Amino acid sequence: MSGTRDLSRWALLSIAAAVATIALKTGAWLVTDSVGLLSDAAESVVNLVAAVGAFIALKIAARPSDDDHNFGHTKSEYFSAVGEGAMIVVAAGFIIYSAVDRLVHPAEIESVGIGLGISVVASVINGLVAWKLMSVGRAQRAVSLEADGKHLLTDVWTTAGVIVGVALVGLTGWLMLDALVAIAVALNIIFVGWRLVRDSTMGLMDTVIPEEERAAIGSVLDGFRSDGVDFHDVRTREAGHQRYVQLHMLVPGEWSVQRGHDLVEAVEAELNAAVVDLRPTIHLEPIDDPRSYEPWRR
Repeated sequence: MSGTRDLSRWALLSIAAAVATIALKTGAWLVTDSVGLLSDAAESVVNLVAAVGAFIALKIAARPSDDDHNFGHTKSEYFSAVGEGAMIVVAAGFIIYSAVDRLVHPAEIESVGIGLGISVVASVINGLVAWKLMSVGRAQRAVSLEADGKHLLTDVWTTAGVIVGVALVGLTGWLMLDALVAIAVALNIIFVGWRLVRDSTMGLMDTVIPEEERAAIGSVLDGFRSDGVDFHDVRTREAGHQRYVQLHMLVPGEWSVQRGHDLVEAVEAELNAAVVDLRPTIHLEPIDDPRSYEPWRR
């Protein structure tokens, strides 16, 4: 059985990136007075709050099971991801508010080249960190890390849109374009935030594990099926990086407890080898007893 693991060090990388990009983007805004660049800096502040939340969630998730949490603390990652999605929406609201105010009160953008150069540097930092966090999050099935990576990737696209908008304002002199680009970017990140909240909520609702892993479980069970041995009522769920499966194993009633137990141990070993971080629960029953085919209580 796999234990918990502490991935919080990767959240520290996100925190460092957020601090660096806040400084850079704030500088770009102060130089240019662009509402688009202001909105970009505001999202980086949200990135920092979200990264701190991810760090705390990963620290909690790494705690072993205890008397009050018999199945561990891995679901804490979902709360971080839900919070991050909500923070994205809050940032988008601020961006839209600032952009509408700029539509009503247009203003010239200054030092466009310097401001855009600073923003490009910030975007490169976010892009590299986002790629790393998403890679680690997918490999380790750490939903809070992957959510943080997606958030940073959204920030990259936000910055790209803002850079294009500010550049066009500098070229065309159409001041309203700065605010319109900011609003478009805000609408896009609202969609990303909604997806994060949706996916994390599904995790809190004990959604079944991915199809590929369910197929691996089915393949293992098929390998043990034989005359007198069968399985039914297989159910799965996930909690952060942990996977859970419960099932009935049917064997001849005349088998000794020792023989049935030995087979359970063998099946569990194969399941754990097939699916990482899997915790099986196997209920042993006599195959000839009609009650054995009743499902787990719903």
